[in-house]
Amino acid sequence: MDVLVERCAGLDVHKDTVAACIRTPDPQGGRAQEVRTFRTTTVELLALRDWLVACGVTLVGMESTGVYWKPIYYVLEDALECWLLNARHLRNVPGRKTDVKDAEWICQITEHGLVRPSFVPPKPIRELRNLTRYRKAQIEERTREAQRLDKMLQDAGIKLSSVASDILGVSGRDMLNALVRGTRDPEILSELARGRLREKIPALREALVGRFSAHHALVVGSILAKLDFLDEVIATISAEIDVVVAPFEAKLKLLDTIVGVDKLTSEGVIAEIGVDMSRFGSAERLASWAGMCPGNHESAGRQRSGKARKGSKWLSTYLTEAAKAAARSKDTYFSSQYHRLRGRRGAARATKAVGHSILVAAYYILDREVPYEDPGAEFFVRRHPEAQTRKLIRQLNALGYTVTLNPLEAA
Repeated sequence: MDVLVERCAGLDVHKDTVAACIRTPDPQGGRAQEVRTFRTTTVELLALRDWLVACGVTLVGMESTGVYWKPIYYVLEDALECWLLNARHLRNVPGRKTDVKDAEWICQITEHGLVRPSFVPPKPIRELRNLTRYRKAQIEERTREAQRLDKMLQDAGIKLSSVASDILGVSGRDMLNALVRGTRDPEILSELARGRLREKIPALREALVGRFSAHHALVVGSILAKLDFLDEVIATISAEIDVVVAPFEAKLKLLDTIVGVDKLTSEGVIAEIGVDMSRFGSAERLASWAGMCPGNHESAGRQRSGKARKGSKWLSTYLTEAAKAAARSKDTYFSSQYHRLRGRRGAARATKAVGHSILVAAYYILDREVPYEDPGAEFFVRRHPEAQTRKLIRQLNALGYTVTLNPLEAA
């Protein structure tokens, strides 16, 4: 087998140790191999880097083990070319698994070019990714706390959510704070309503009659305090994201032109895929990497399950949210695509198909730096007018009509 990388290294990464194997040419024309084990402290990783550089290593392949590869990759990336390898591509011979054997195997398949590197974004994108993922986690935690709040109110017999669309609005918070402080009179509580909610005061009086006891007040007060804390954290992280994402402001504005995509989604998409689309090569490869297209599983000439491969759960979340928003839009391509597919394939697959289309649009927008242009809700009709004509004729025939077609010009 041809040796494609003359001086390479393979790293088997763990939490506390990393086994390193290097393969270089020997004086007899063969391959010399050396294995060492280092700890994963920064001092030891710097020693690992110095050893690799001294040996003339040009390419380092390492297994993507949890988050433990990150400090090693970040120390080595400035001095060497590093490849992060998918663990599913590194299966060794059963019964011969040790850390040293794994490092040797990784080094061998790297030198022969039998693996491909995974996508690792550059430093600015990595910083943005850390911030957007943490903000997303806090937003999801806030949603869970709001749901816990409503469950506790239901336990106390307080039906505030049946009357007010947002129990955490200004009026809702005033009522909840009053309940926590000890006010139980529904007359007094309902008078705290503001704006259009005052039109529902009679319903509020009935909804605020319950069995709100001291332990309910303790839990609800704690939930409200945590919600305030989460709001503060989210605002702080969002302010920092605005600073980090400033160099990509033009890209953000272009992504905002996509139907269903807002500012938070644009920031999340850029954090997950970056702005350099040459790393992926084509929109099809990006969709495959993201797990937003059907998979291939053919055996003996038969096409088996087309289940999509695993991709970034964060990117999938952003695209799903954008797809659901786009499906609710009026007279747009994405809305038309969703409703065409939902009847035949189901809502989940239709949502994923729209998310795939949004990702493809994002690829070309970032690659060509042009705004999104919606093809329109009639795109599918214009693309195949004959098929649409046949469909309408079949429907009229089913209703008992005979159809004669006359072109508009002749009529």
